[in-house]
Amino acid sequence: MSNLYCEGDEKRECGDSHINQQPEPGRSEFRKDYGRLIHTPCFRRLQGKTQLYPGNESDFFRNRLTHSLEVAQIALGITERLNAEGYFSGQNNIDKDLVQFAGLAHDLGHPPFGHNGEKALDELMKEHGGFEGNAQTLRILAKVEKKLLHTGNGPESGYGLNLTYRTLATILKYDREIPLREKNDGLGLVKGYYASERGLVENIKKNLVPGYLELPESDDKPVFKTIECCIMDIADDIAYSTYDLEDSLHAKYVTPAFLMDELIYNLVIREKVRDRTNKALNKCDHAMLRDDDELIEIALRIFDISTWVGSSSENEFERFRDVCESFRINKTFSEEHLFRSAFTSQRVSNLISSIEIHPLNERFPVLSGVRIPRDDMIEVEILKHLNYELVIRSPNLVMVEHRGKEIVTDIFKAIYKSKGDLLPDEWKRDFEEIPEQREAERRRVVCDFVAAMTDRYAIEFHQALFGGGKSIYKPL
Repeated sequence: MSNLYCEGDEKRECGDSHINQQPEPGRSEFRKDYGRLIHTPCFRRLQGKTQLYPGNESDFFRNRLTHSLEVAQIALGITERLNAEGYFSGQNNIDKDLVQFAGLAHDLGHPPFGHNGEKALDELMKEHGGFEGNAQTLRILAKVEKKLLHTGNGPESGYGLNLTYRTLATILKYDREIPLREKNDGLGLVKGYYASERGLVENIKKNLVPGYLELPESDDKPVFKTIECCIMDIADDIAYSTYDLEDSLHAKYVTPAFLMDELIYNLVIREKVRDRTNKALNKCDHAMLRDDDELIEIALRIFDISTWVGSSSENEFERFRDVCESFRINKTFSEEHLFRSAFTSQRVSNLISSIEIHPLNERFPVLSGVRIPRDDMIEVEILKHLNYELVIRSPNLVMVEHRGKEIVTDIFKAIYKSKGDLLPDEWKRDFEEIPEQREAERRRVVCDFVAAMTDRYAIEFHQALFGGGKSIYKPL
């Protein structure tokens, strides 16, 4: 097998020019990239962006920053296990700094107010290249955050954090350029990268997989997604399905019995969970669910529910005692922190230990993938989609996100209508340096600014624009 890493991986966008820094003994190029990320404003702002429950509700709940830290830790655990298994041995081991970078960076592009903020910006940018969280992450790292500048003006004049191509590839989840769309075409959000990063994506491919761009399009052509990106992606699924569940249990939004009741008796919910689970299984070359009975059987195993009730005694008191015992165990998941913590910790540990390399790409090792064994994957998908349908789409959270969508839309329209006058000075300069006829680029600057906002900052900015007692002396 050829090497997992090659010299092109450590090349940076600014090439070999005089602004490229000299090597540092004992510190790899990937470790430098990790450090650059940690010190950026975009990384710090993740603490002000909602993961599942708004941060003002409780300091217990995870935000985008703590979620990203957990994803990075899970990704590291997966990497250590795969390296120990000897898939890529010796100097060819999967790089720990790269997978941790991917975990920390994967949510940088998320705008305020979660998915509804994302939908709002996509609707506003639809005719000009769209908006999508993963595409925005790549743009932030490559252009919006500034580490090095080259000669030129405007927002496109920088190298961003000037990261190595291999590091940038760790967050390139979807190898597709987002197309221009009609404003009212009824089509939803498209995952991919922006047209403005087309050249960068081509350079990433040229350096990481020489000859990839020349391969003919066919079913045999591997999807361009690096092994570090695959590890990050699966770590995100593990964190989402486990720790978001922990937050929901703590909030008493759900209990195990409630989740199982909805899956068993709510046919609409069951159909959505089944179809999305089958889609994920098919994508990973796993056999799809035999029937709904298998789905429910595996779901019941998540919380070991079959052990909750014991006897089928004819004694009425004993039967009632069993019911009470089941009720007590169900409550324990929400009311006892140590019990809940032990449950989530064991789940994460088991899932990390189960990860396998698939497919193993002999020709292009960098494009090898990872997956969870079938039954474990079904558990992850069940929890992911139950959480989405029963928590994220619950009336209370939908109401919060709906309000957020209006705030994002109002701010964007007001800034663009002001021709950039409402932007802070640095952003305003970028906006004004773009000729007025280049509308798409001007709108992208506004989009970058709004997407970078934390939830609280967006609310304050909206109050400053439309009333609410905001002081004009507090800087924006």
